Amino acid sequence: MTLLTPSLTHLNQRAASLLESASRDPLLRIRHEETPKAAVVDFGVTAEGGLEAGLALARICLSGLADVTLSPPGGEQPLPLPAVTVRTDFPLEACLLSQYAGCRLQTDDYFAMGSGPLRAVLRKEELIHEFTATEDGSVAVGVLETGTLPPAAAIESLRAGLPAECRLLLAAARTASQAGTLQVVARSLETALHKLHSLNFPLQAIISGMGTAPLPPAAKNDLAAIGRTNDAILYGGIVNLWVRCEDDLLRDIGPRVPSCSSSSFGQTFLGLFKAANYDFYAMDAALFSPAVVVFHNLRSGRSFRFGNLNPAVLAESCG
Repeated sequence: MTLLTPSLTHLNQRAASLLESASRDPLLRIRHEETPKAAVVDFGVTAEGGLEAGLALARICLSGLADVTLSPPGGEQPLPLPAVTVRTDFPLEACLLSQYAGCRLQTDDYFAMGSGPLRAVLRKEELIHEFTATEDGSVAVGVLETGTLPPAAAIESLRAGLPAECRLLLAAARTASQAGTLQVVARSLETALHKLHSLNFPLQAIISGMGTAPLPPAAKNDLAAIGRTNDAILYGGIVNLWVRCEDDLLRDIGPRVPSCSSSSFGQTFLGLFKAANYDFYAMDAALFSPAVVVFHNLRSGRSFRFGNLNPAVLAESCG
């Protein structure tokens, strides 16, 4: 069991400060609504949102422990797309304990994928207990990937797992919105950490991380957007990790980390998703990783690269 740095365990307070600041900024083109049970901020469900809203939403997902930026297209590409870059010196806290979509908000007539540090208050995931990341519950901040704003019954269902006095703040965006697309593509680093965790790599050995992935155009619907955003990471994502461990561990685990370790590599995510009857869990888990992962070992001074970009599939996905 890993104890986190005490000053970094207040993930929800950090995220709440960012969300409250964003909700007061008229330039983000988002909407804030107070309900009896929660404050809901619309970043791209019915609100226009935009690129700046997407950057703000991604930073909230990361509890303010990572910088998120957009940069112009670089190099020769079939489709010149801007890049979303995430960098942090606190990859475990920012990515797996905050940004990872580890919970669902589901009722009879509503569904949303949930991420953000509210997971440390809900305390339902083994991952949260593994790293002793539970919080006191004075405030909980969640980010919903959803096509509709949560109805009262869904909010009440979520509140049932929180302390009675907990202040609940929710941010929401549909995947096909500009903000929703950007915040999903900002998960390149988190995807690498999740893959490494599944391979039993010691996450405490990861000192810093940086991930970059191309930002595809917003799709016409959420299903198409799910395909494009995943392909951006699977076929265009590059992650650099600064680690402190033995070189032999990197040589052994490295080939199993990038998306090309899957036999499904080279096919669009949407095609694979349809073949799996739209069930994420029926797909090959090895595919869910960036295209390229580079380890920089602070102990030995050596670097190791694994994986390959596949711009042709990315161009097909965005076409």
